Amino acid sequence: MPTGTFDLIDQPCVPVRWKPGSTASATASLRDLVGLRELLLHSHDIESLAVADAPAHAALLRILYALTARVADLTEQGSDGDWDERRLDVLDTGRLSPDGITAYFEEFRDRFFLFGPGGRPWMQDPRLAEQCDASNTAGVNKLIVTRPSGNNHSWFRHDTDTAPEPPTASEAFLSLLVWHYYGPSGRCSSREVNGVKTASATAGPLRTALSYHPEGTSLFETLLAGLVPPEDTVNGAEDLCPWERDDLPDPDHPVRESRGPRSRHTGRSQHALLLLPDEDGTHVRDAFITWAYRGERMPREDDYLIWQTSQQGNRYPRPADAGRALWRDLDALLLQHPPAGSAYPQQPRVFRSAVEVSEDLRVRALGFDQEGQAKDTQFVDASTPAVLGYAEDNDPRTVPAVGRLRQFGELYGRRLDRAVKRAWAAYVRDAKADGAAWGAEAGARYWPRAEAEFWARFRLLDRTGEVADGGFDPAATRRAFLRLAEEAYDTVTRPVTRTLRGAKAVSEARIDLYGGTPKNRAPSVPGPRTKAKEPSA
Repeated sequence: MPTGTFDLIDQPCVPVRWKPGSTASATASLRDLVGLRELLLHSHDIESLAVADAPAHAALLRILYALTARVADLTEQGSDGDWDERRLDVLDTGRLSPDGITAYFEEFRDRFFLFGPGGRPWMQDPRLAEQCDASNTAGVNKLIVTRPSGNNHSWFRHDTDTAPEPPTASEAFLSLLVWHYYGPSGRCSSREVNGVKTASATAGPLRTALSYHPEGTSLFETLLAGLVPPEDTVNGAEDLCPWERDDLPDPDHPVRESRGPRSRHTGRSQHALLLLPDEDGTHVRDAFITWAYRGERMPREDDYLIWQTSQQGNRYPRPADAGRALWRDLDALLLQHPPAGSAYPQQPRVFRSAVEVSEDLRVRALGFDQEGQAKDTQFVDASTPAVLGYAEDNDPRTVPAVGRLRQFGELYGRRLDRAVKRAWAAYVRDAKADGAAWGAEAGARYWPRAEAEFWARFRLLDRTGEVADGGFDPAATRRAFLRLAEEAYDTVTRPVTRTLRGAKAVSEARIDLYGGTPKNRAPSVPGPRTKAKEPSA
């Protein structure tokens, strides 16, 4: 394959999972990897994306939302403000328009080459070949985030910078997206623009964040449900993705205001990249990775995040936490105004309209547990059963019960953590002992069982609207979660109860499971607390 001919439109680059019963035809090959054209044409036959790395999955969804809006003619409200009706019309047809897909890719065919010497490679900046030091490139191990590079630890495999294995074009395509959305802040390769050389990048727009996506029974349904209605002021001809713009962005004067959902979710990268292909054009042999814009960070705007408020009054996205189960975020996804809690969470905007596509949508949470700079910990990928039928506008009487159910589960999880740590401090007779080991073991025993209890009770909630609070039973729910906390507490503390000192410490600390001493007793259902601290960028 000649250099520069890896075409994302038709070359296999996106891993997919076909729906059961799908059969190959003249137009659908049922390959595990498909190009963007085939993906959109047969999205109704595809069950879901099969992207293994959660951040790449989240990034790719945003690209596909932008493509779907354009080929389905859903880029603006229209003169009659009938966007919702037009989306339902597309849903009723059962597939995306083949004519719309063909017309779009014909218009931008030269912008979808992954490698483009002398041209405009997709989501890359060809100027880096001149603006960066060719003798100090990033290397392919740094490009592929699951590989170790420099002094970083190994995740899934062992690689060395002295003998790197070139990734395939499809691997590089997904890693390119991860860098655009989750790239770290800090020092990067030097880039000289207008006579000034700098080497400092700002964190990507989704770095540290957890994003939430409605998910249907087919990729077609998932993409339509994931579209965010454009504001009334949005002009579809101006709300462009980076590859649709005539000119490359000015690093000194970036466009800091989005023109609508498509530019908001595809044009916020803080990093500039350029992939260097091998002689066959099937693999990447090297890469430039550097900063994209000077000055202040591009505004963090995204409609797939839960936004919270810090102690300083700043909005920030709920961070990805590999140790936090998705059910604990459920009421913040279903309620437009969730219980205040510690950080006043705001529902992702996409969920205000997703239920119009289907009441049987699931929620997929995708993210990267990481720090603002170099440290990466773990991917986060979780999904719920079909829950969006319980959304506030659709089921206003039942959704508050979901919030109370979640609160009870978290309440006894917090009490358990406090109780075992207090027992440990009393046992070792050191008030400063943190009891982290006991806390971790207790959490590992409680939270998985609490999640199962939550979903079991969630499925029992009434959805007819005829029963107050959906039939939620606070007393039974309290007893159920308390029992789980008691069992975890007894198991963790049992080894020290064979001594008088240990038995006394465990007995006295046990009261924290029930709210502590009367002087400091916590309410049976948690209320507003001190605002949360804002995570580092």
